[in-house]
Amino acid sequence: MTTSEQATLVKLIEAAFFVSDGPLSVKQIKVELLVNYQVTHQQIRDVINQLVIKYKHSGINLVQVASGYRFETINELNEDLALFVAKLTKEKAPKYSRALLETLALIAYKQPITRGEIEDIRGVAVSSYIMKTLLERNWVKVVGNKEVPGRPSLYATTKVFLDYFSLTSLSQLPELLPMADLGVIDRPN
Repeated sequence: MTTSEQATLVKLIEAAFFVSDGPLSVKQIKVELLVNYQVTHQQIRDVINQLVIKYKHSGINLVQVASGYRFETINELNEDLALFVAKLTKEKAPKYSRALLETLALIAYKQPITRGEIEDIRGVAVSSYIMKTLLERNWVKVVGNKEVPGRPSLYATTKVFLDYFSLTSLSQLPELLPMADLGVIDRPN
């Protein structure tokens, strides 16, 4: 590959990340963007690594998430940027209820899990609206049925969930603390 071809390759891949609505995988870049180019997956990975280094000390970073790579603002700027973006956009970001977030957390940490098991842990019923919202956002999906009477659906998180929370895998979730350590319940004596 000539120097000119290499420079074009870098520009194409960089531009693709800027205009993409979501993360891009190496395979997706090769099959959809570079269909007319003779490049290997390794060459694409090398370009991505160059871009990661290029943006490492800027206001945005090229980061890997579950379904590929995407640009993200650096964490230190998020609070200031949130105020700026709020002024630019008319649409407000959705606010999720504590019940929805608790349900999502239980699915993330205990998957696969049934709705009944979530209700047992939370001590209250899980509304149909909560499950519908999580399914519509594509943060959770039905991954099967539990082999018990009634065969309830088993829920698990998706790559969209991982991408939204900037995770590459579930192993990056924060460690769960016992309820007593959080001050939610009293420690037994």
